[in-house]
Amino acid sequence: MELRQLRYFIEAAEQKNITKAAQNLHISQPALSKMLKSLEEELGMPLVQRSIKSSEITDAGEIVAEYSKKILGLVDEMKTTLNDMTDLLRGEINIGLPPIIGSLFFPKIMAVFHRDYPNIKINITEYGAARVVRSVEQGEFELGVAVLPLEESEFNIYPIVKEELRLVVPGQHQLSGRKEVHLKELSQEEFIFYSEEFALYDIIREKCIAEGFEPKILFKSSQWDFMTEMVAANLGITILPESICNRLEEKNVSIINLKPVSPWHLALITKKNRYISYAGRSFIQFLQKSFHHN
Repeated sequence: MELRQLRYFIEAAEQKNITKAAQNLHISQPALSKMLKSLEEELGMPLVQRSIKSSEITDAGEIVAEYSKKILGLVDEMKTTLNDMTDLLRGEINIGLPPIIGSLFFPKIMAVFHRDYPNIKINITEYGAARVVRSVEQGEFELGVAVLPLEESEFNIYPIVKEELRLVVPGQHQLSGRKEVHLKELSQEEFIFYSEEFALYDIIREKCIAEGFEPKILFKSSQWDFMTEMVAANLGITILPESICNRLEEKNVSIINLKPVSPWHLALITKKNRYISYAGRSFIQFLQKSFHHN
């Protein structure tokens, strides 16, 4: 069994399509299929259920994918530890970042970090916050940005952003003139939600349930700008962090304070008892300093 086989299998498992996985890996489809077949023969069981349109992962395949990520994470950790021992003025960081957070806070910060640490390479993968947490736990990422609260026994937590959630309604909505709205007043409204893989989905839904109602979700999206366009088109209401609401001045929407206050706290996380590279430690310190000054 080769590490390359495991890397290729993870890509096939995530894409659920051999052709697309081969394209992403820059190899031919027959070559990828052959490598997957050899892995299946070595393990003695099918890992991929192939069909015309897709390639679904079997139960055995799910287990192999999970352990492959752990194995490759340990290999990356070994390389990082060895690089740090040689005091090299270079490094590499693998970080998981929810798209909403990346677009709001990171472009300028990354530019300054690259200026100060030009030889540190940053590999960013965009996942929903819940998946980022799982991937840090499994060793796929050295660092991740997640929404608090989290299980502190599993992670080192470095808080970076503290905001509140705001209600966003169409400009002509009956609530649009209000300065403040209680969540329980929204029981009959139709909501535009983030998709299930985003932490905000669970946060808002659970708060609605705590106020005595299941939110009526009309649309789900992974893009905040699309969500606000739908609100502006009078298709529903949504709840978003302050930083996004601050970008909506020219939209045909009203932004209203929400009661009870709903915090939206972000933190950089690492897995406890995992070695963090010099590059990773530098990034943590830089990020905390950057957000503290802001």
